[in-house]
Amino acid sequence: MSEEKTGRCLCGSVTVKTTAPTEEFGVCHCEMCRRWAGGPYFEFPLEDKVEFKGSDHIGTFSSSDWAERGFCKQCGSHLYYRLKEQNHYHVSIGLFADSADPKLVSQVFIDRKPDGYNFKEKTKDYTEAEIFAMFGDG
Repeated sequence: MSEEKTGRCLCGSVTVKTTAPTEEFGVCHCEMCRRWAGGPYFEFPLEDKVEFKGSDHIGTFSSSDWAERGFCKQCGSHLYYRLKEQNHYHVSIGLFADSADPKLVSQVFIDRKPDGYNFKEKTKDYTEAEIFAMFGDG
């Protein structure tokens, strides 16, 4: 049985709980994530194993036909990227202060990553075309 993990936004208006693993995380380099996060988006792929409390404080933005982004309406914290059809959540790792040393294991839209930064970890890398082939493009 997995241990329950709890996270929260900056102001605490929104909390998130999951029993999904938070030992490994991924990074997205797509243009939308970089605009939204001010750099690459660091996320735990929690799929549908996540529960949010404080839903009246959650704002959403439909960033494409297939995905939306959630944020706290009080403090602006980025909460998640969600694939609408599969109802898969990719939750910001910054919400979980209790996750000890998660390991970077994957990078998506690697062909969209700017040259100005690199991570030292060896990761499984996916191009834009590979992601759209796996999840569809809408």
